[in-house]
Amino acid sequence: MLILNTISLHFSGRCLSGTVQLPASKSISNRVLIIRALCEDFFSIENLSEAQDTVTLNHILDDFAQAKNEFNVGHAGTTFRFLTAFLATKAGTQILTGSARMLQRPIGPLVDALRQIGADIDYLGEEGFPPLKINTPQFTDNHLVKIDAGMSSQFLSALLLVAPYLPKGLILEPEGKMVSSSYLQMTIDLMREFGAEIVQTIKTIEVKSGTYQPIDFEVESDWSAASYFFGMAVGKEEVDLILPKLYRRSLQGDQAIARLAAKFGIGSEYVNGGIRIFKDNSKEEDILDIDFLEFPDLAQTVMVMAALAGKTGFFTGLETLKIKETDRIHALQTELKKVGVFFTRLPPKFSPQSSKEFYTINGQLDLGQVPTFATYEDHRMAMAFAMLATRGIVKIENPTVVKKSFPTFWEELVGLGWA
Repeated sequence: MLILNTISLHFSGRCLSGTVQLPASKSISNRVLIIRALCEDFFSIENLSEAQDTVTLNHILDDFAQAKNEFNVGHAGTTFRFLTAFLATKAGTQILTGSARMLQRPIGPLVDALRQIGADIDYLGEEGFPPLKINTPQFTDNHLVKIDAGMSSQFLSALLLVAPYLPKGLILEPEGKMVSSSYLQMTIDLMREFGAEIVQTIKTIEVKSGTYQPIDFEVESDWSAASYFFGMAVGKEEVDLILPKLYRRSLQGDQAIARLAAKFGIGSEYVNGGIRIFKDNSKEEDILDIDFLEFPDLAQTVMVMAALAGKTGFFTGLETLKIKETDRIHALQTELKKVGVFFTRLPPKFSPQSSKEFYTINGQLDLGQVPTFATYEDHRMAMAFAMLATRGIVKIENPTVVKKSFPTFWEELVGLGWA
């Protein structure tokens, strides 16, 4: 299957069936690790994610507990943002850095917000970007923080997670259009589960000063990882897949993939502590209309699903894709073009709403010439474009990139009969 640094894939069977062992949610895992590091008493975390981001965060928190003070997160954006806030509340001087790509990802809004409450943070390179030198804070009487909510919900989550341990708690006032609000709500729900006192109003989120209470915790499976199997179902005539540990009452906004997949003729139902995926065209739509504002990590999955299904439509809420592991807009445009599908931004005069940025997708999928897809050091590019192998042979460069969130992804495909 592996050829040098490229993987060749094809699933030629008529029916896609079996049980998939999904990874645990890294979004939940990372938040719970920060909560445990702040908590005065240790508690167990069952089914902790084995994704690279989570492993990196866990190791760094262990290193910090052992009085180390220089930390490299690699490509792990969530880890960098959560650690920036965590370390900003601690005594001593810490150095926080990452990969070359991480040094290009903005951190300024979070640093500015932390400085409002007395954090002492210096930039060691370009202003507004990693690496950072984080010194002992000098907390002020101010506990009202205003922050732009339009760049990343992780900035807000990072602030909220440490808020109970600030001398006066925190009143967070997000400004502008909120992105990925489901992830912010995940943070709030988890904090409450561990005893944080939080009051939400239309304009603010207030966290009272206090402590987290230790409770043993089990992490549910990752809905983002599940999305690729919903996508693969689009490419086959018969489908009967079981994905364990996915629940109707989930903390994860990417649960939306079950609703979005219905637009492609893919049905699902909750069964025995998991979800079953099957063909069902009762809710299928000819023209798609999707706003990804609350679940941008599903964008790559859905665009490749649209290519598989030959669907067109209008897509918005994609602004944050340009500052992810790669510029995901550019990456999607480049790679889809290789198979005759075009993902383009609509000129404002043709957009359904002039105040929003819309994209559309069109073209006819052509796998006649075996394509080789670049992955841009982005795990979601690798897994999304692997879905096209349900229609023909494809090659994926740098397949090990999936270890960021789904280390056993390729093994799961083999278990389902992929070659």
